[in-house]
Amino acid sequence: MSKFPHRGFRFGVQASRATTAREWADLARRAEANGYDVLTMPDHFTDQLAPVPALMAAADATTDLRVGALVFDNDYKHPVVLAKELATIDLLSEGRLEIGLGAGWMISDYEEAGIPYDSPKVRIDRFVEGLKIIKGTMGEGPYSFSGDHYTVTNYNGQPKPLQKPCPPVLIGGGGKRVLTIAAREADIVGINGTLHAGVIGTEAVATMTADAVDEKVAIVAEAGAHRLADIEMNIRTFFVKVTDDRAGMINAVAGMFKIPAELIEDSPFGLIGSVDSIIESIHAARERWGFSYFIVGGENIEEIAPVVAALKGK
Repeated sequence: MSKFPHRGFRFGVQASRATTAREWADLARRAEANGYDVLTMPDHFTDQLAPVPALMAAADATTDLRVGALVFDNDYKHPVVLAKELATIDLLSEGRLEIGLGAGWMISDYEEAGIPYDSPKVRIDRFVEGLKIIKGTMGEGPYSFSGDHYTVTNYNGQPKPLQKPCPPVLIGGGGKRVLTIAAREADIVGINGTLHAGVIGTEAVATMTADAVDEKVAIVAEAGAHRLADIEMNIRTFFVKVTDDRAGMINAVAGMFKIPAELIEDSPFGLIGSVDSIIESIHAARERWGFSYFIVGGENIEEIAPVVAALKGK
């Protein structure tokens, strides 16, 4: 049984592409109309829209839908620059921003852009400093910081965000150090696979098993023991399909990644089966791991909508 207190369910959609402004706005409106709470985006140099303008456009096209990156890579922008952009989104969206931030992991982004792909320790150290700066510059009055990677001197960030002291912070991780930081610093903790290889492949998927998630959640519960009531547990599901042939779909996914089917069978990263069985799986995931905030892909908006309608807020 989860150590995290009971929270009502929230649902998000992760999307990244559109060929026109209308298509992107329609996607955001579809998400909102189908009951989803949040629209999130990745932050990569691949074939995707740039998250800052796209998130603002999604907020502008909707009324209540919250927006955020899953997640901004700290290495791609100076934290003062990112903080200003995020505060602007929060202000212009009337307080609908969630701040997702990470240390960076996708090696191809770094190689293509010529950004040094430093060791995990250095990237995480820099991310911790960036997080402090983003929170600090969103506070009232001037802010100064001196670290190993950044120096900020008497900077009074403007505009200030509408949500005080700053919008909710989401930190996702698959390793012990980032999960420990998330447990201490984040409002929302996302559980990920382990991405040390810099790519999503067999190694990462093998760390998405139920047993592996037990270990990751235990790290969060221990490091955040003093503030469990303040932590919302999140998972971005990758294997999502409404189907009457659950076993067949699980075998197909397992074959794609060349891993045993049993590794996916009980993984919370998979929502596979009938609507009723997916609803049961989500309840079980909250009971076992405390997950109450589930994110699916943009391609899943309509097929998972009945699940959202049955569970949202409950």
